[in-house]
Amino acid sequence: MRARTAEDRALIEMIDPVAETLGLAVVRVRLMGGTLRRRLQVMAERPADNDISVEECARLSRAISEVFDAADPIAGEYLLEVSSPGIDRPLTRLSDFDLFEGYEARLETDRMIEGRKRFKGTLAGTDEGNVAIDLDGETDTALIPFDWLIDAKLVLTDELLKAGAEKRAARNASDPDADTHSTDSED
Repeated sequence: MRARTAEDRALIEMIDPVAETLGLAVVRVRLMGGTLRRRLQVMAERPADNDISVEECARLSRAISEVFDAADPIAGEYLLEVSSPGIDRPLTRLSDFDLFEGYEARLETDRMIEGRKRFKGTLAGTDEGNVAIDLDGETDTALIPFDWLIDAKLVLTDELLKAGAEKRAARNASDPDADTHSTDSED
């Protein structure tokens, strides 16, 4: 889910090592748009605290640009956009489902499971390669194979907003200028 298409997967293979040298992890890569002007969206964060500063986004953008200028992996013009995953972030790695356990999420699968492909509920961690989710209106915890997911995202709730505010407050307590350097939105 970190990369949706074959082209995205080829790009992420180039971007991952660049991000790692800067101490960052790529959350998702998407090349979007038609043939005239495309947009390459790269979401990244520090693995230690799932955060990223504006300066780190700029450094990653410059580093990706250097590699892409040499390799020229995208035909035609494109706009490179590097950002944080945002508060209502996509969940792209199995570990994300443990990290955000207890928060509400929307999941979509590539195949039907009990008559549907879309699920909404509270994340309940993982179990042997499956995402555990307490579905809205159901009593049992559902196990959905991670490999069947094509999209997963946290739902913007009061609880998630409160957690984001607490994270910013903690960051500001340790670095008073931190809030001016952080990015909390997807775009």
